[in-house]
Amino acid sequence: MSKSHEQQPHRPIEELILEERMRPVPRWRKALIRPELGSICGTILVFLLFAMIAGDSGMFSAEGFINWGTVSAQFAIIAVGACLLMIAGEFDLSIGSMIGFSGIVIALLTVQWGWPAWLAIITAFAVAIAIGALNGFLVIRTGLPSFIVTLAFLFILRGLTIFIAISTTGKTIIGGVREASEGDFVAALFGGKVFGGFFRWLADNDMIATFVAGPRAGQPVVDGIPMLMVWALILIILGHFLLVRTKFGNWIFAAGGDAQAARYVGVPVNRVKILMFMLTAFCATIFATCQVMEFGSAAADRGLLKEFEAIISVVIGGALLTGGYGSVIGAALGALIFGVVQQGLFFAGVESSLFRVFLGVILLLAVILNTYIRRRITGER
Repeated sequence: MSKSHEQQPHRPIEELILEERMRPVPRWRKALIRPELGSICGTILVFLLFAMIAGDSGMFSAEGFINWGTVSAQFAIIAVGACLLMIAGEFDLSIGSMIGFSGIVIALLTVQWGWPAWLAIITAFAVAIAIGALNGFLVIRTGLPSFIVTLAFLFILRGLTIFIAISTTGKTIIGGVREASEGDFVAALFGGKVFGGFFRWLADNDMIATFVAGPRAGQPVVDGIPMLMVWALILIILGHFLLVRTKFGNWIFAAGGDAQAARYVGVPVNRVKILMFMLTAFCATIFATCQVMEFGSAAADRGLLKEFEAIISVVIGGALLTGGYGSVIGAALGALIFGVVQQGLFFAGVESSLFRVFLGVILLLAVILNTYIRRRITGER
């Protein structure tokens, strides 16, 4: 044995691990392994593309901003819940059906049964959250994949929604919600607009367009920020804070990364997963309530395919389908990409059927970029 080896005694493995974890990590390396990197690059590329092909179409005017911002907010609301659930290692394919179900519940209670709007909205949230808890409970107790359990609820909820609407009203669309909820404070939290005075000031100073004819002549074309966008922003901020600034956020990552190992160190994995199913139902109901209050009606087919749009937004945002890795900010950017592409093609005058093709390309590029960089930096194969 050489002299150098004689002078270096064997070090405990715990000490070596601690030394490795305490080793400084360059900022560039930290940035490259962030899950939202792919969506950040995708967002920049999408805005640059549409700035070139649709920059003079009004896409980036105040009206255009509200247009694609509202669509992006729709995706973002359901993407926040789907993101946290996917990081926890589960899926919820019943999100879209929950949107239609919750909307019909609100419309029936207010229009058909004469309930106050605030009570109907609270009831819809309570029922949806209970169904979300049931989803989680069945996944945990039966050991079945969440894909199967929530796929079953996708059909159950959609069928119930159509049956309830037709059996009580004879039709699948229930109108009159706006009139029934007139003056209701809770309803205004979902269907109103904010900063109306600010936009009127902008119009008075010729900073944004106004109507030139008709009963609204002289009024701003954009008269406020829809509450849908406000809710999206609130959920993004709260979801990000929960995930990266709280102990519960660490539990979410642990539950999705290695559930059994997490249980060994005291993480209440079952409770975390059930709560995340409840959150997805909560987000779907926010989406449904905003839609009902905006359109003044509920339809049994609302929310069709929204579960896949939520999952796509989350995956574009850098989350792994296997769980344990993801970002709420990334999911929000994925939703923004989704909305900008959908409305941007319209502004650019491109055939709308190409939207799915464009989205598929973005999805592949974002996932490949994110996965490649993460593997190169972390040394995974």
